[in-house]
Amino acid sequence: MTSPARTHVVVGGASGIGAAVVESERSAGVTVLVLDIAGDHDVKCDVTDPVSIDEAVSETVARVGAPSEVTVTAGVGHSGMLLDLPVDEWDHVIAVNTRGPLLVMRAFARVMIDSGTSGSIVATSSVSARLVDRSMGAYCASKAALSMLVEIAASEWAPHGIRVNAVGPGVTATPMLGRAPNTESGWLASVQDRTPLGRLGTADDIAEVIGLLHGAHWVTGQILEADGGLGLHSPIDAFGEAQRGT
Repeated sequence: MTSPARTHVVVGGASGIGAAVVESERSAGVTVLVLDIAGDHDVKCDVTDPVSIDEAVSETVARVGAPSEVTVTAGVGHSGMLLDLPVDEWDHVIAVNTRGPLLVMRAFARVMIDSGTSGSIVATSSVSARLVDRSMGAYCASKAALSMLVEIAASEWAPHGIRVNAVGPGVTATPMLGRAPNTESGWLASVQDRTPLGRLGTADDIAEVIGLLHGAHWVTGQILEADGGLGLHSPIDAFGEAQRGT
């Protein structure tokens, strides 16, 4: 008996970790549909807009049917001390990093349930979901909330044959870091020095872990950190260094 063809939807698949997932899956012969708001995408999807999400899911189903795998990598970074954090910036981070993934996962879960399709959903959380990272309160909170949502979704959707997990990257060299990472000096060099495996992560590193989670059929409700061991040292931004201005 042959296994049914895999169909993989990658939300945020036009760049960074999502693009690495797309490249890996397509090279393996998997049917992949890229949902994104910009870049090289198959279906336009703005995760901050519930109407856009619904339209993107409908178009996806019309094109490839109910997917067997969904990966959600859409997200934004943010830095700023809590005392100075504008409310609209908080709302935007939560809308992209927490509410958007929830709406996307829920919409595709409904499609999978209605079609009787069992499968796997993987979201992109962060080691910052559990580490105190000064000046990144909004980002940390958004990822902590997402990690909990993944665990609850895994419990609620397991009876329908849907597994839900998340990857928790450490500091990873993607466009979210802004300009090209400088690992010779400054903050990124310090992070690299405190990473047991001795370097920053890459999009391919995280894509590999996402693939493992999709393929691990007895795993659900887990947040698998992929950080080269960085999370073994907390906090990422040492309090003493911040106080000394180093």
